[in-house]
Amino acid sequence: MDTNPAAIDVDELSHRYASRVALDRLTLRIESGEIFAILGPNGCGKTTLFRVLSTLVPVQSGAARVMGLELPQQAPTVRRRIGVVFQSPSLDRKLTVGENLRFQAALYGIRGDALAQRQHELLARLGLTDRIRERTESLSGGLRRRVELAKGMIHSPSLLLLDEPSTGLDPGARSDLWEYLTRLRDEQQVTIVLTTHLLDEAERADRIAILNEGRLVALDHPEALKASVGGDSITIRCREPESLRGEIEARFQVAAMVIDGQVRFEHPDGSRILARVMESLADRIDAITLGRPSLEDVFIDKTGHRFWSDAGGDRQR
Repeated sequence: MDTNPAAIDVDELSHRYASRVALDRLTLRIESGEIFAILGPNGCGKTTLFRVLSTLVPVQSGAARVMGLELPQQAPTVRRRIGVVFQSPSLDRKLTVGENLRFQAALYGIRGDALAQRQHELLARLGLTDRIRERTESLSGGLRRRVELAKGMIHSPSLLLLDEPSTGLDPGARSDLWEYLTRLRDEQQVTIVLTTHLLDEAERADRIAILNEGRLVALDHPEALKASVGGDSITIRCREPESLRGEIEARFQVAAMVIDGQVRFEHPDGSRILARVMESLADRIDAITLGRPSLEDVFIDKTGHRFWSDAGGDRQR
C-alpha cells in the first residue's frame, strides 16, 4: 500500500454524457501540498473532472483516488476530508455570514467551542471578522467569495477543490483570493486544485494540466510549459493566408500554420525573423505581431487551434 499517496491520482479516467465524450482516458497525478490548475476552454472536460473528484458523479471508466481513497467505493470518507467551493453560489443569501458557517459546520459535527475557534480563525484570515452579523446578500461579490471559501475550509480539509474560483471577481478580489490560497499552501500545507479558463490565473499555480476535448494535452510547471513552445510566436494578418504560409515555410524553413485566418509560426529569435519576413513580404502583410511564449501558445502548439476557438468549443461539458 502506498504510504505517501498523491492528493489526487487519476488513471485512464473516461466519462460520457450519452454519445458525448467528456473525459477521454485521462491520467494525471497531483502531489500533496501544491496549487494545481486544471486549465482549458469551456467544454474541455474540466468541470466533469471536478464533479468526479468531488464525488458528485460516479467514476464510469478508469480509476480515481483522492488522498489514497478509491472512488466511488470510499466516497463518504473522501467527502469528510475535502473542501469544495463551487462555481455557482452556495450561500443562503438571507442568512448572515456567521449563520452560513454555523450550518455548514453542523454537517461535520463541529459545534460549541471548536466552532467558535474555527470560525474566528477563518474570518480573521479572510478579513471577514466585522462581517459576521451581515446578511450575505448585502456583501460584494468578492466578499461573498471569501465566505464561500470559509465554508469550504470550516472543517479543516487537507484538500480544497475550487471550480472557477475567480468567477465574478474584480482584479483586486482575485489578487486577494490568490494571496489567501498561497498562504493556505505555505502555512497549512493544504493541497489546492482549481479549474479555470483564465490563462493568467493558471500561471499562478505550481503546475498546470491543460485539457482539450477531454484529453490531457500538456502537464508541467507554467514556465516549463512556455519554454516547451520553442521560441517567440509570430502572427501575421494578410489577405491570402494559405499562400503566404506556404511561402514563409519555403523561404525561412519554419513550420507555419493558419489559425483563424492568420498565419502563425514560432522561431527562437523572433525579432530577427520578423525583420526578414517584413523585408521579403511586406507588400503582402497587413499586420504582424511578435509575442513571447504564453500559455495560449502552448495550447495552440498542442492542439492546432486557439484557446477560444470553436474547434475546441462546447462539444463537451
